[in-house]
Amino acid sequence: MGMLANRLARMFRHWRKWARRNEITCFRIYEKDIPDQPLIVDWYDGRALVYAMHRKKDETPEQREAWLEEVAAEVKEGLAVSEEQLFFKERKRQKGLAQYERLADEQQEFIVAEGGHRFIVNLSDYLDTGLFLDHRNTRKIVQNESAGKRMLNLFAYTGSFSVYAAAGGAVNTTTVDISNTYLDWARRNFELNTLEPGRHRLERADILRWLPDAIRARRQFDLIVCDPPTFSNSKKMAGFFDVDSQHPAVINQCLELLSPEGMLYFSTNSRGFKLREDALAPCQNLEISKLTVPEDFRNERIHRCWIFTRPE
Repeated sequence: MGMLANRLARMFRHWRKWARRNEITCFRIYEKDIPDQPLIVDWYDGRALVYAMHRKKDETPEQREAWLEEVAAEVKEGLAVSEEQLFFKERKRQKGLAQYERLADEQQEFIVAEGGHRFIVNLSDYLDTGLFLDHRNTRKIVQNESAGKRMLNLFAYTGSFSVYAAAGGAVNTTTVDISNTYLDWARRNFELNTLEPGRHRLERADILRWLPDAIRARRQFDLIVCDPPTFSNSKKMAGFFDVDSQHPAVINQCLELLSPEGMLYFSTNSRGFKLREDALAPCQNLEISKLTVPEDFRNERIHRCWIFTRPE
């Protein structure tokens, strides 16, 4: 057994025990643990998803192909998976909505479990799978805060935060995303968890337009989750969005929609993000990233997360 296969086998044994205790069937096994193996390996209930990064500047296409073949062989050996249970993706720096664009049309969907809930994932057709594993803890925190609350989920993707909030006793949820594809995915996640559809709204909209409209309509929420992309220039949007420069406007608008005792959870994956407190409306904020990054993630900066509240 090679070094990579041995590492994968050992880490899988470790995290599998932890996952069973926590009712989780999808988790991270490996994250660039070995210097010359720049890979991320995630486990999705019997299937391995491998993200292959750039390895070296002078690597030829032939050398990369040979390396990936070696990686595939070691992953299959270390995790005891077949060719059909192994999925490969090229992980590069993404611009716009590239992470959400369809890469294939194999529709290899299946169901995974997390925290007592079930979610549809797709390992074949998109760069991402439909469930961001790095926000597992954040979803649980949101669920624990949801009882009796009106919950808003912005940039909602496939609605996992909304499912957790609904299961946690939210009186209603509003799930907003610009993509019909992902809102339909969110609807199917709600149905999968037998959640009452009448109390949970799905709204397709450009969030940058939706927010001012909601403020004018005097809508109000007790719990808001806002996890925007780092950058987006989708044709469906009025303009472009850059979280580093535009987050104060988004946060300020969310604060206007927040009830007096409400909480806003704001998160970003931007590597160089700096919270511009000088551009924010009066509020209180607390960074909770150490609580929200799961223990199976080696990269403790995979995301950053804050709670915002209105001033006392």
